[in-house]
Amino acid sequence: METLDSRVAIVDERLSTLVESVEPPELAERLSHVTLSGGKRVRPAVTVLACEACGGDPEAAVDFAVAIELVHNASLVIDDIIDRSDVRRGTTSAWAEYGYGPAIIASDGLLGEAFALLSRNDHAMQIVAESMAELGEGEATELVARPTDEVEYMQLAGRKTGALFRAAAELGAVAADADPFTIEAFGDYAERVGVAFQIRDDILDATADADDLGKPTGQDAEMDRPSLVQVTDLSVEEANGRARHHSERALESLRASNVDDSESLGYLQDLAEFVVVRER
Repeated sequence: METLDSRVAIVDERLSTLVESVEPPELAERLSHVTLSGGKRVRPAVTVLACEACGGDPEAAVDFAVAIELVHNASLVIDDIIDRSDVRRGTTSAWAEYGYGPAIIASDGLLGEAFALLSRNDHAMQIVAESMAELGEGEATELVARPTDEVEYMQLAGRKTGALFRAAAELGAVAADADPFTIEAFGDYAERVGVAFQIRDDILDATADADDLGKPTGQDAEMDRPSLVQVTDLSVEEANGRARHHSERALESLRASNVDDSESLGYLQDLAEFVVVRER
């Protein structure tokens, strides 16, 4: 059986080939800077694993996996502009490297390439379009209608982070021609993982070392940006407990899907447990 690294490698290979073929070369360079400078590749890995767990050929999910990674990276370019963050994944952010205009064009280019990959499947296109609408609503909420308590924060996290995670898993299930119930179950799983991921991200921003994290820390407090730590009086341990709760609910959704046990399903289970203890 292939290892998890080899599954991610096929996504990286396709991603590299795609962005390096973009015209003009200046745009290709900027897309490469954004997408090939590192990253955990969690979302595309979820897409490929979900496809395989649902009985599909992982190769059938690669274009969808690349598309969700492109959408994610496009959102990071804009996040860094909003936050004035000049470091991303241990290297210079797009706006700091090229300027605001070229960075925005790079974000547009990433979205264009993503939708070109999704255009062969109407269901996939709908899934990602809906997730982007959720993401946009989440970003707007963060800027103009700040959450004031834990309930509102969780709604924000579901839009800001959970939506793209949900789309990643649903795309994999669609690539495997899974039934609607299974697609929904995998989407619920991934949305919970995304919320747990965001909670842990908030905790790391408040507690981790910037060199270890690969990006500036203390950004939430400096930007007066709503995080679970900022919005509530929860201790770090209590916040971690909220992340664990979502992790456990994610695992329940996987079990409800009733797909057969497999190596890929095991990796998805491991991911739900890993996001709450990660240090990067």
